[in-house]
Amino acid sequence: MKHLAIIALVLLPLACAHRAGTTKSTSTPGRGAIKLTITPNPVVAMNVGGNTYEFPFDAVVKETGGHPVTIERVTANVFAAGGIPVATESYDAAKIQSLGFASAVQAKGEIHYRFAPRKEVPDASLFTSVYGDIRVEGIDDNGSRTTTTTTITLKKG
Repeated sequence: MKHLAIIALVLLPLACAHRAGTTKSTSTPGRGAIKLTITPNPVVAMNVGGNTYEFPFDAVVKETGGHPVTIERVTANVFAAGGIPVATESYDAAKIQSLGFASAVQAKGEIHYRFAPRKEVPDASLFTSVYGDIRVEGIDDNGSRTTTTTTITLKKG
């Protein structure tokens, strides 16, 4: 599915960590603001055969500042133990739309997505050593920028 393409890359880090997920957002008071929530977090990796795991989760981008926001970029970063960067994937608004994702959030509105990508996990020890961040960047109807970053963690089901 188109919707799985962007999140599948985000889930690469999910072959991985038991750290609690965190969310950080930046915005200007009185302007558009966004918050990203991943549920469940940690994502529960379900073995579907051999070394293949499914990573089902819901992603919600919520506008909290009272102004419509256009999503300009989504970036997924993958980190090994100790915070060593191992991969980055970034999508601009055109790519996001081409994958079938909405790129606009109405004032006080939400965009919901459901994902269940499958990934090979060749070594079960990865479940305790890799994690990822998803960063969503947007701009409101007044030209003010806003970002939200959520750490995604994982546990083996």
